[in-house]
Amino acid sequence: MLTLDAKESGELLKTVVHKNTPAILSYLSKNKWHVSKVLFVHFDGQTIQVESVHAPDERQPLNIKVGQPVGLSFKYSYGKFVFDAPVNALEPSQDPGKGGSISLNCPAQIKAIQRRSYYRVQVPDALQVDVALWHRSCRTTAPDVPHDYHEGRLMDISAGGAMLALPMAHDDPGGVAARPDFHRGQFIGLRFTPLPYEKPLVFYAQIRNILPTADNTAFCLGLQIVGLEASREGQRTLARIVGVAETYHEMNETGQWPHKMASGATARPVPVAELSGLVTVPTPPRGTDGGSVLSDTEW
Repeated sequence: MLTLDAKESGELLKTVVHKNTPAILSYLSKNKWHVSKVLFVHFDGQTIQVESVHAPDERQPLNIKVGQPVGLSFKYSYGKFVFDAPVNALEPSQDPGKGGSISLNCPAQIKAIQRRSYYRVQVPDALQVDVALWHRSCRTTAPDVPHDYHEGRLMDISAGGAMLALPMAHDDPGGVAARPDFHRGQFIGLRFTPLPYEKPLVFYAQIRNILPTADNTAFCLGLQIVGLEASREGQRTLARIVGVAETYHEMNETGQWPHKMASGATARPVPVAELSGLVTVPTPPRGTDGGSVLSDTEW
């Protein structure tokens, strides 16, 4: 991820306003993440104005308060851009097809992510990355793995989303696979360690689809990552996810272990063929070092 300087940020915002570029607004309301499509409509060097848009049959008011931080992400030219900014004013719209305008303070910085970071990258064959996932809790102050969670396996990842495989349960006496207790559109929490010795990643995502695997042994959950652009801490987590995808891509292309692990234990590239079996990267126990309890600012 690259950080634009003040001049680059100003020029970019002028351009997207001129083109009425669409963006995705993310915000917390009643302890739940929400996303909404908006258009850039005004920029005066100090404030940015965006206008909420939605289909006539999908009218939903934006439950946002003045002073609340929100995140915006939008595509332009060679990549995707994200920033967070506080709301300084709200205005209702006279147009029934629009949801009103939101005035934001000019962001202190804008982050740029190359478009290639949004291409899904498969987890290397040498790794088995275990994932703990759970129904989104009403508490947002402690996104730690709750006592009641499900276990799955990370299949691929990008800056925008991920795919998990959840083993099918055969609790039915007839051996019929039971559908997991998740549904499309639901927000869930997840936690996993992308590489050995690294600090776990913890964030929220929205389920976009649920499909069985070809061999009918697991359900695949397609996820869209949400909320990370709404804070500096979240943007740091997003930067880590981008780095993970790049590392996985390098491993897939070269067939070698990363040149330097987070612990510094690997001093040279290690061909995957030299690895003895599959390296499993388990989800660390709750509250242990290397898998420490994360605060609400770390996802």
